[in-house]
Amino acid sequence: MPPIEIGPAGLPAARAVGAVDARSVRSAAGAKDSQASPAASTDTVAVERSAARDPGAAPVDAERVAQIRKAIESGNYPVIPMRVADAMIAAGMLLRSGQ
Repeated sequence: MPPIEIGPAGLPAARAVGAVDARSVRSAAGAKDSQASPAASTDTVAVERSAARDPGAAPVDAERVAQIRKAIESGNYPVIPMRVADAMIAAGMLLRSGQ
C-alpha cells in the first residue's frame, strides 16, 4: 500500500513524523540554549485564586447517602427501569439546552 501524502496540491508532502530537534524548538520559541542559568528554569509563578469563584462544599446529604448504601448492600434498593430512563432523557435534554 503506498504512503498517504498530506499537503496542498502542487506542494511537496509534509515531512515525516519523527523525533523533534529540541534546538529548533528552543530557537523558534525564543528560548535560550541549554547553557541557560539553572535559576531561570526553577522559577515558579504563584497562582492567586479568587474566593468569588470558589463553589464551596458540595451539597450532599450524608444521612441519605448512608441510607442508600445500606439499601444497596442489603439488596433492598429499588431499581425502576422507567425512572432510570426518564432521568437519562432529562439529563440529555439539560445538556442540549445549556442549562
